Amino acid sequence: MLTALALAVTAALSAGDALAAGQVTRLTPPSELFRSGQAQPVIASFAPGQRFDLQATIQPSDGSPVTAVKFTVDGVPVRGQPTLTTTGLVSGLAPASAVASRRAYSTLRPGMHTLKVVATQANGDTVSATGNFRVEPILPGGRKVKNVIIMVGDGMGATHRTAARVMLSGYTQGKARSPLAMDTFPNTALVKTASLNSIVTDSSPGMASYVNGNKQANNQEGVFPDDTTDAFDNPRVEYLSEYLHRTQGTQLGILTTADVFDATPAANAVHTSNRGAGTGIVDQYLDQADQSGLIVLMGGGRKWFLPAGTPGSARSASSDYVLPADLAAGWGVPAGAKDPDRDLIADFTAAGWAYAANKTEMDGAGGGKLLGLFSYSNMNVALDKIGGRRGTSTVVQDVGFPDQPMLDEMTAKALKVLDANSPHGFILMAEAASIDKQAHNMDAERWILDTIELDRAVKVAQDFANTHPGTLVIVTADHECAGAAIIGASTVTDAVLQSKTGPELQQVVGQYEAAGFPRYTIEADGYPATTDVDHKMLIGYGANADRYEDWRSNARPVHDTQQPFDGQAPLSGYPAINAIDGQVASLGRPLRDQAGGYLITGQLRGITAVHTATDVPLSADGRGASLFGGVIDNTDVFFRLVQAVTGGVRPMRDDD
Repeated sequence: MLTALALAVTAALSAGDALAAGQVTRLTPPSELFRSGQAQPVIASFAPGQRFDLQATIQPSDGSPVTAVKFTVDGVPVRGQPTLTTTGLVSGLAPASAVASRRAYSTLRPGMHTLKVVATQANGDTVSATGNFRVEPILPGGRKVKNVIIMVGDGMGATHRTAARVMLSGYTQGKARSPLAMDTFPNTALVKTASLNSIVTDSSPGMASYVNGNKQANNQEGVFPDDTTDAFDNPRVEYLSEYLHRTQGTQLGILTTADVFDATPAANAVHTSNRGAGTGIVDQYLDQADQSGLIVLMGGGRKWFLPAGTPGSARSASSDYVLPADLAAGWGVPAGAKDPDRDLIADFTAAGWAYAANKTEMDGAGGGKLLGLFSYSNMNVALDKIGGRRGTSTVVQDVGFPDQPMLDEMTAKALKVLDANSPHGFILMAEAASIDKQAHNMDAERWILDTIELDRAVKVAQDFANTHPGTLVIVTADHECAGAAIIGASTVTDAVLQSKTGPELQQVVGQYEAAGFPRYTIEADGYPATTDVDHKMLIGYGANADRYEDWRSNARPVHDTQQPFDGQAPLSGYPAINAIDGQVASLGRPLRDQAGGYLITGQLRGITAVHTATDVPLSADGRGASLFGGVIDNTDVFFRLVQAVTGGVRPMRDDD
């Protein structure tokens, strides 16, 4: 929401009038003191010595250019001359507007701080504005955490966890027969997930808040909003990985079952206001590895690493980056280049990274750094990967990558590499990405199995922590997706369910005692023999678009537009979710479950379910787990991690 003065300025500009009085229209870091004049709540907080950019947008009086800008903190001038940017600004600013930046500022002094900017114009006028920020103290606390493992179920709310438990272990007379691995973690908190500009976050600020302690706007990661059009020049805030690598020499590993350019993995090491700028995002992984400490990167996304013109490549100059000189110098990072013809895999290997194109190569890879790219874009989901291994599904062959690892296998390999090459400790972020993606698609069985896949990876991390006592493991989500709910269970056998069509399918939903306790048979590989059991669990959605439903598992997922060969056979025959305004969503594609299913009308336009503002659970185990409890903000997680790693925690048990 804009201040009254800012609204007046905007109205004057829209009428074509010159700005009579100068005004600072944006002051970064964001603060309520600047926005409304109220000192609370404090919006931006930092760890002692954590770096962040100071920035101000100045709209001068009568179009007189800005000639000098001075930032002060608590009345003391900030050293260094701010850089003035007057080109490439967003539309709607007054003539001669300028953006002033002071890069990579930090202070060690805890407490509240007052930030002031004063701008001088060529006509002698001055404009100023005041904001605030806080530096959180690090308290002496005993033993320090050496390693941090962050397991992220993208989009995973309480329902997703519950559904995985029901399918994996079953219930007997109201008691779960066995817990999930994440259920055994001794400490749990409830996390508020709002972003800087919405109660409903997307994955970029959802993840970034955990690892830099600040709210970011939707679609932005590792940056604050600004008034320039360049997606890579926004004011930065230092990530946990960068902060700890710079101050303690820790290393970083990033794993995902999505494309590695995707929001959650990128929001651990990449700074951009456009989560979709894939070429520049993946280039930053390597270009800035010396700052983040990145030594393990695995997931999908090979299309961004192949030179433009190579079949399957998505590299383009339009999504690449070149940093302004002040940013590159201030943060000590390469400036980048518009180089769509770059062979990024070759550049990784030239920098000493081992490269794995599939599970077999991942298992055999040695050395100190590891890049694994197991598909062109998002990896296949657990249901389809397991189906490929069992010989019951051809989905992985259709996509062209039959030898993809599971997340637990990736986690085990990453921990082996990180443990061998991180004498000062490491951070590992491992993401089960398609809990979210399949919840968007309202494909219940696929997101449930991806939650099981995450839990198997959680067990790998937990076992590592048990043999490496200085390790903290947390399991959480960046947000909830789809408003998923277990609405009951089928009242009929699967054979009967297959005979039902249209509105008859509504009559099979058993509620309350009619739901009973669904029972699934789990194979030796840890996954159900089939998800189409008699009296199966049924899932509904509260944040959904229209969908057709037949309550049975789908042999093929809906098509993924991010796959570069989505329009070619056999992927061209994969179904769409539903229709938009009565038109088939993708020409020539069938609508999933339309034949035989019944239409469930949603609350939303479009073809997918969406994120919700619902709080998400966080579970913690290992040294430092006692720091997590209660109802907390997603930004609080960062400061508790910093406390654990740099200040230490008081032991709760002898083996902590």
